[in-house]
Amino acid sequence: MHKSLFLCLSTVALYACVYAALPPPCDSEIFCTGPILHQVQTAKLFDDDKYFVDMKLRETPDVVLSAFRNLSNESPNNTVPPAKLQEFLSNYFEKPGTEFESWTPPDWHTEPKFLGGIADQQLRNWAAQIHNLWKSLGRKIRTGVKDHPELYSQIYTPHPVVVPGGRFRELYYWDSYWVINGLLLSEMTDTAHGMIQNFLYLVNRGALPTLEQEYRFWMQNRSVAVTLNGAQHVLNRYHVQVGSPRPESYTDDLELAEGLTEDRKEQLWMELKAGAESGWDFTSRWYVDRDGQNNGTLGDTRTSQILPTDLNALLCLTEKTLASFHRILGDGDSAAQYDQAAARRLEAIESLLWDAERGAWFDFNLVTHSKHFEFYPSNLAPVWAQCYSGPQMGEKAVQYLKSSGALQFPNGVPTSLRESGQQWDYPNAWPPLQHMFIEGLSKLPSEDAKQLAFDLAQRWIKTNWLAYMKYEAMFEKYDVNGDGKPGGGGEYEVQLGFGWTNGVALQLLDQYGATLTSGGSRVLSGLLLPLVISATVMLQ
Repeated sequence: MHKSLFLCLSTVALYACVYAALPPPCDSEIFCTGPILHQVQTAKLFDDDKYFVDMKLRETPDVVLSAFRNLSNESPNNTVPPAKLQEFLSNYFEKPGTEFESWTPPDWHTEPKFLGGIADQQLRNWAAQIHNLWKSLGRKIRTGVKDHPELYSQIYTPHPVVVPGGRFRELYYWDSYWVINGLLLSEMTDTAHGMIQNFLYLVNRGALPTLEQEYRFWMQNRSVAVTLNGAQHVLNRYHVQVGSPRPESYTDDLELAEGLTEDRKEQLWMELKAGAESGWDFTSRWYVDRDGQNNGTLGDTRTSQILPTDLNALLCLTEKTLASFHRILGDGDSAAQYDQAAARRLEAIESLLWDAERGAWFDFNLVTHSKHFEFYPSNLAPVWAQCYSGPQMGEKAVQYLKSSGALQFPNGVPTSLRESGQQWDYPNAWPPLQHMFIEGLSKLPSEDAKQLAFDLAQRWIKTNWLAYMKYEAMFEKYDVNGDGKPGGGGEYEVQLGFGWTNGVALQLLDQYGATLTSGGSRVLSGLLLPLVISATVMLQ
């Protein structure tokens, strides 16, 4: 494959897959529904509910189900005591991870060219250590998963992968966009190519038809028409219509739904799964209280009632990219159709999501037909996707960001300004959102925007580097306060690894390597200097 076409394919494939559709709903009576899942998870045998659903069966599902029925029939009220449950699991299940065989990416090498562009010696050494982490995150699925899929919850893919890390043993769609960007910088094109082929394998065979199939899924299953001021607009949302607890967070979902009617329980579980589909699991961004306002707690999650800015910006970018692909292949009619789809979406985004007075794009509430004006980094997603009609809109977004209060933190831009206890809220900052901010701002024409992009890159690299010096680890998320520490909150402990963190750090070190510095000397650039001067005046 020609290198430029491969790079283009890698971009569009991952754009299309960032928030991609999951495989068909799981119907396993062991890992997704049924008495074994219910009893094992509610017995709290493991610290993390994901542990059980990652285990491998030693026998066929029929044998395991039959054995469990016999065990249940011997137990009072058909409830198996924890000790016997543990024994049952030991007899019929293997520990998580047995589906993988050891694998080191063969295209990894010690001196990728981008390292030479990093001026700060400490940052260059650190970048080399991040580059080295790809080896520890490489995974190859055993052929036994293909031959006996009924024994695993893991879905077989033919090519080795680089996983996020920690409890996230599998291939993940939107993580992989930033992982693959990092692999390309590390000149690991064979590994990156294999990961893209895995995504194509999961949906179908072939490249462009597969991307179009992915796109059609969103338009057929996740679109909604909204009439505003006499005009009808079609945009997309997250919407999973499976009303049962998430297997990997089974007891969390059961406990959250206690006291609700059966209908309300099913609705809540659907909304939680839609939140997981978004990748932002979980956040106050998806809360809609009884008054239709963007308030509440996790039980007020109403993801499907919201038209998300970032999802629609991403699909706008996908439509433009698919049009470009068809033009490359000489199919002008198909290119024109996708151009028209992008134009319709742009009009819808600007009619429903853009707020000219505030200078940003905001999620749209399908119940109240109004915008949610809380700050989230997604409010600037169209800048990253370059999905807006007037150049002044990008510059207005810069001013919005400066006045939002989100730039006051030393370690990056928080995922919100609301401290809800959820991990996609303050005080956490997430690598992909930082990169989307920085990349979007860096593409704007004004020097002000470009300087802001550099300032945010410097903050992010500094906190990543300081945390690495303290903990010798990269984390999935970071705290925007303090001197380099991991984030927290949510349903599980902060994870090490970490695929997308490594990818984002390498991209920023490559883009700004000539001017970024390690935490040893503080950079007083265009944005930070006024903040320091203001603080000094206040102290006097």
